Amino acid sequence: MLACRLLRSKVAILWVASVVLAACASGPRRAAREELRLDTETAGKLRHAAAAGRAARAVAPSATRAMWLGQQKHALALQCVRNVLKRLWPAPFSIEQRSRYYPNARVVETVSRQEEARLIAEGCTSELWRTIKPDIVLHADDNLLRSVLTLDLKFPCPSTNQPQWKQYGASSAYAGFDQGKVYKDALGGEALILSPVKKLGQ
Repeated sequence: MLACRLLRSKVAILWVASVVLAACASGPRRAAREELRLDTETAGKLRHAAAAGRAARAVAPSATRAMWLGQQKHALALQCVRNVLKRLWPAPFSIEQRSRYYPNARVVETVSRQEEARLIAEGCTSELWRTIKPDIVLHADDNLLRSVLTLDLKFPCPSTNQPQWKQYGASSAYAGFDQGKVYKDALGGEALILSPVKKLGQ
């Protein structure tokens, strides 16, 4: 399959990541209005981020404005990535797909968006404790539990900070590890950071 051949080397992996980043770094400034249509989920996130930002800025203008801008950048970047991958990637890909990962058993299972929404609405977020939710996962075939490349978008604040993987704390199911390590162990393949500050990160 083309996806397998494409990602046989690290050079190809870096090429895919670079193309996605370059397209999304330049695309929104040049795209026409009709090319920036958002799907329902992304539009909802943007509305939520805008409402939260307006409410929070009254309390702490600087820190909460930074958080709000970060949320907006993240939502728009994911939409751009989705559009680029529809043209670039011949195999399936996942955007913000939550999965349960059991490290000791080496078992991964997907969590549907409906189940995730239900657990959050019912206040049962402890049920999401043993889960991961990478931004973008490229698959080689229809096995959505395996990745050939996992990408995470990072928008450090301030922009002079270097993007880095989140370190899981003591209360996490993955304590002592960072996101990149867990993504690799759970899904296989490479795991890279995409950021306007540092294009490709470990």
